[in-house]
Amino acid sequence: MLSIIIPAYNEEENIENTASVIGGIMKENGIECEILFVDDGSKDRTWEIIEKLAAENDSIRGLKFSRNFGKEGAVFAGLKYCRGECAAVIDCDLQHPPKLLVEMYNLWKQGYQVVEAVKASRGKESFLYKFFAQSFYGLMKSSSNIDMRGASDYKLMDRQVVDALNELPERITFYRALSSWVGFKTTKIEFNVAPRNAGSSKWSFKKLFKFALSNLTSFTNAPLHLVTVFGIIFLISAIATGIVQLVRFCGGESQDGILPIILFSSSLIMLSLGIIGYYLSKIYEEIKGRPRYLVSLDTLDKKNKRDKI
Repeated sequence: MLSIIIPAYNEEENIENTASVIGGIMKENGIECEILFVDDGSKDRTWEIIEKLAAENDSIRGLKFSRNFGKEGAVFAGLKYCRGECAAVIDCDLQHPPKLLVEMYNLWKQGYQVVEAVKASRGKESFLYKFFAQSFYGLMKSSSNIDMRGASDYKLMDRQVVDALNELPERITFYRALSSWVGFKTTKIEFNVAPRNAGSSKWSFKKLFKFALSNLTSFTNAPLHLVTVFGIIFLISAIATGIVQLVRFCGGESQDGILPIILFSSSLIMLSLGIIGYYLSKIYEEIKGRPRYLVSLDTLDKKNKRDKI
């Protein structure tokens, strides 16, 4: 059975259509599946619609968080509660083409344990957004040796891979990179990002920037090494400046240029402290050991719930 995990946050306009489209494709191709919606603390009718669909269709299940915990929590909740021999993660807005699930499933049957759908094009995005995305993936590639160009959350994974991800102990996760980090037999297929079926994106530039910063620091220690690089740069600059000032002093010239040096060194120190402080905050979050998410409602054991009624 294929588990299809769909994180949802304020997606009342998309839930029914997404369930219908994906369910129809699976039925048409004879693929046994469960559709698992994870409501990430939505404030609209998302959960109400999920409950209605789950009551009408035994192949549809749902989880509801006690509040908004973010997409990473929703993905890992789906991975924990899914029951299939393989599992796929797909966006609720159908920008990930659901027909590709059939090809991904067939590749899994051929023996591939991770089937990654990578973006052949990024769709309608601003130049600034594309620039930051490429810069982020470039940093990830250089610091962790994981090539994430065109990467997306749209993946199909074997049960062995799902179990491996569920065993990872860290609280701050980056699913898109961790699914590559665990290894296993992997293949990739390309897709073009489709327009949203309905509604608007829940990702503002500010949220995307914070998401990228959090994932970069949680998956690589490269920014910490910048502190050392800054120290070496400043040391070289200080030595060079000292030599220049000494030569000028011996030549009887007046001393100047000290203030810019002080400001430059102070800014590097403050930046370095900021980077170290950010990593300390991540360590603080991890050692508290709080769960990634809290489930308040679910439709998982629907048979027992009907028996109680």
